[in-house]
Amino acid sequence: MNLTITPSKLKSPDIFVKPKQDLLYKTLHNELPDRAISFIREQTGHNGCTIRINTASRTLHVTEPGPEHRRAWVDLRLLNSHRDLNAYLRDLHHQQSGKAVIIGCAETITERKVRFRQSHSRLLFPLAWLVDFLLHRVIAKMGLTRNLYSLFTQGKYQVISKAEVLGRLTYSGFEIIKQETIANRLYYAVRKNGEPQSGENPSFGILFKMKRIGLEGRIIGVYKVRTMHPYSEYIQHYVVQQNGYNKTGKPEHDFRLTSWGKILRKLHLDEAPQLLNVVRGELNLVGVRPLSEFGFNALPADLQKARIKYKPGCIPPNVALGVTGFDGVIRAERIYLRALAKNKMLTNSKYFFMALYHLLTHKSRSA
Repeated sequence: MNLTITPSKLKSPDIFVKPKQDLLYKTLHNELPDRAISFIREQTGHNGCTIRINTASRTLHVTEPGPEHRRAWVDLRLLNSHRDLNAYLRDLHHQQSGKAVIIGCAETITERKVRFRQSHSRLLFPLAWLVDFLLHRVIAKMGLTRNLYSLFTQGKYQVISKAEVLGRLTYSGFEIIKQETIANRLYYAVRKNGEPQSGENPSFGILFKMKRIGLEGRIIGVYKVRTMHPYSEYIQHYVVQQNGYNKTGKPEHDFRLTSWGKILRKLHLDEAPQLLNVVRGELNLVGVRPLSEFGFNALPADLQKARIKYKPGCIPPNVALGVTGFDGVIRAERIYLRALAKNKMLTNSKYFFMALYHLLTHKSRSA
C-alpha cells in the first residue's frame, strides 16, 4: 500500500489502513517533522496494528488487531485551540482506556516567543510581544475580562506555559510518560493514572493560596505572590523525579518558575503575603517552612512528627543558620526543633535576628 497523503488532505472522515513498512511516516510526512513522527512511533508501537484516521478532528486511533482495543490516541491539533482545556481533557480522560497512550502537542510561551521573533523585525518585536502579553496573557486571565476574551476568540489564541500544559494534564488524571520540544512544539505522551481533581480550578491571580500542612497536620491556605505558572503545583513530583534538587534544596532546573518570579524570590517579596497568615494565627514569624503534602512526605518520619507539634513560620531555620540543600534544611530544622522544645520564646527571638543578619548581608537568598 502506498499511502502518501496527509490527514488534513483526506476527504473521507474515517479511513482504516493496515500498516506496511512505516505507515506513520507515509501518513504524516507532509504534516509533521520527522522527529515528531519518531516521537509518535516510539510511544504507540504501531507495528501490527490498525490506524484509523479521523480527518474532521485530525486524530489518529491506533488499535490492536482482532477485537478493537485502543492502544493509542493521537491528536494533531494544538492544545491551545481548545476553548475549555479542562473540559476537553476530562472528556478525553473519560473516553480512553487505562492502557491507552494519549499523544498531543501544544505551543508553549517559549515556543510562541521564538515564533514572534522570527515573524517580526528587531524593532517591532518588543512592541508586538508587549501587545500579545497584555491581550492574551493578562486580559485573557483576569476575572473581569476572561469570559469576554473567550467569547471573542473562541479559545483559539490561548497562551499556555509548559508547566501549565503538564500541570493541566496531571490535574485531569493523567501521568506524564514523556515530553519533548520538537520544531517549536511541545509534544507529550500521557496515560490515565487516576481520576481528575475535583473542586475549583486553580487560580491565575497574582496573589493565591497554597495548600500547606500546619499545626497538628491540618491543611491551611498559605498566601503567596505567584512566582510559578498556573497548575505548577500538580507537577512538583514530576519535576523532582526528572531533575532532583539543587544546592538550595529546591527542584533543579525548575521550568515552573516565571521570569519575574525569579526576581521576586531573590528579593523575598514572594512570601510577604504570609504576614496575613501570621495575623490570622496560622503561622508564626519564625518556624519550619510550611510544606505541601508532597514535600512533607519526603521528610524523615521523626521530623514529620516533630514538625506538626508547632505552627510553621515565615522565616525558616535554615535561613537563620545559613545552610542550603535538602540535607542542610533537614539538619537545620532538627537543630531548631530541639531548641524550640526547651525554650520557645528565646529560640524564636534568636533565630529571628540570626536570619535578619543573613538576609541583610545577602548571605541568604530565596531559592
